Amino acid sequence: MIDNRTAPYAALILRVSLGLLFIAHGLLLKVFTFGVSGTAAYFESIGYPGFFAYLVILGEIGGGLLLIAGVYTRWIALALLPIMIGATLQHIGNGWLFSAPGGGWEFPVFWTVLLGVQALLGDGAFALKLPAVERSAPRRLA
Repeated sequence: MIDNRTAPYAALILRVSLGLLFIAHGLLLKVFTFGVSGTAAYFESIGYPGFFAYLVILGEIGGGLLLIAGVYTRWIALALLPIMIGATLQHIGNGWLFSAPGGGWEFPVFWTVLLGVQALLGDGAFALKLPAVERSAPRRLA
């Protein structure tokens, strides 16, 4: 049975944890460690177009920030799934453990599962709510 008193806080902890991981991976690893051009070169070396690196960096940093804030949490979690599926496919040939040379696939798969859980849970506690767009009937010109 789900404890409705604590479930929003569990979703919050998951949301913030995922957001911090994405920011760390996108900003610290891809931007500050490898550099944007280095990341693009790596993507090209594994057969992806270089511009995918820019999309992944933007997705990881922007998605991480939005997850932390709790903005469109379900949609952001779903939008980040292709990034993690791509990471899983890249690491699948290296074996299971991420400590294997080239990194294994267990961490990207786990991260993918957590994004699915977050999408199912939703925002959780302390999420930033954007004002709803009011839709009204079109005005007639007199």
